[in-house]
Amino acid sequence: MDESQFNQMADEMLERIEEALESTDADFDYEIKPGGVIEVEFSDGGKIIINRHTAAREIWVAARSGGFHFKPQDGEWIAARDGSSLMQVLERCVSEQAGKLVSL
Repeated sequence: MDESQFNQMADEMLERIEEALESTDADFDYEIKPGGVIEVEFSDGGKIIINRHTAAREIWVAARSGGFHFKPQDGEWIAARDGSSLMQVLERCVSEQAGKLVSL
């Protein structure tokens, strides 16, 4: 996969994440930053950073519970570590940091 294909796929996923964050009523704010970065900030000051990492052809998530790397595989973004999907991990991390179950 070349860089432009990766960036298109990553941008589509980041848009999907943004739409999911927008649709929830959990107590957090998020900001879209240049270069394919979404920063989610919670009322306690905690953050989750989601970003496109073009050199590695991955989307990275940094949360209180750890760092996660996802590669595109069969139409999904999958963690190399345990095979979980990006949206599953993100939902879990947002729920943990928001202090309530959040559905994305």
